[in-house]
Amino acid sequence: MSSKIFSGTGSQYLAEKIAQKFGATLGKITISKFSDGEIQPVFQESIRGDMVFLVQSTFAPAENILELLLMIDAARRASAYKVVAVIPYYGYARQDRKDKPRVAIGSKLIANMLVAAGADRVITMDLHAPQIQGYFDIPVDHLDSSAIFIPYIQQLQLENLTFAAPDVGSANRIREIASYFNAEMVICDKHRKRANEIASMVVIGDVSDRDVVLIDDICDTGGTLAKAAGLLKQKGARSVRALCTHPVLSGNAYSNIENSVLEELVVCDTIPLKQKISKLKILSVAELFAVAIRNAYENRSITGLFIHSQRRNS
Repeated sequence: MSSKIFSGTGSQYLAEKIAQKFGATLGKITISKFSDGEIQPVFQESIRGDMVFLVQSTFAPAENILELLLMIDAARRASAYKVVAVIPYYGYARQDRKDKPRVAIGSKLIANMLVAAGADRVITMDLHAPQIQGYFDIPVDHLDSSAIFIPYIQQLQLENLTFAAPDVGSANRIREIASYFNAEMVICDKHRKRANEIASMVVIGDVSDRDVVLIDDICDTGGTLAKAAGLLKQKGARSVRALCTHPVLSGNAYSNIENSVLEELVVCDTIPLKQKISKLKILSVAELFAVAIRNAYENRSITGLFIHSQRRNS
């Protein structure tokens, strides 16, 4: 049994880097469209008996999701031994519950479709809500961006390091990283009137003369980060920077970030950027995913990829 890595059109740029770090070339696949827009993926090489890894994030447009489902189905029908969906950014993860009447639970629906299409395993990173793993009836390898962000923070050598959660929901994520550095943390508690619009925000904790690092899983419009950074500076922070895994960056996000008091916004390459701005820095997840794919193929543990495991072992 051999392993083969293929890519959807949305994540081609990242899949190439993952394959390079893995030590292989991307498999040959053609994803064509009929004149009416219908998608048809065709594997251009035999995958019979192979462990197939399909790299595709499910960011907008929704065609990326459909393309991944069709790739999984095609691989299953081509007699692949195992089909692993590698989804660096799992879209619709913010729709993880009924937070108002008569709404869909989108993240559960996507999980159902991936399983129904024939995926045997999912490898993803920084789900908006970790419990989404429970929506799947197949194994999920949930990678953590702290393995990428912590070394970056270390090389900054900030004197009075304090971590900030941009909302209460991020507190657990930030607490673990803060404990790694034996640093303090604060919480920016926000209240929304409607999606993507913040009504009010307060800072819980002291940031006077501190170098503050905001950490979140998604940066969408950038409004939360810009408002939190401004508030932290008002409260006496010496510097404020943000680290976000998934750069959704929709609407006025780029101008919101560029015009904010943030020193920089550090993101991963799970989603391709639409433009470049001076405050935006990119860290690649390619090596982390390549190791996860290698370990999945060789039936080895991925625990060593997590910072808390490395700390315990040291």
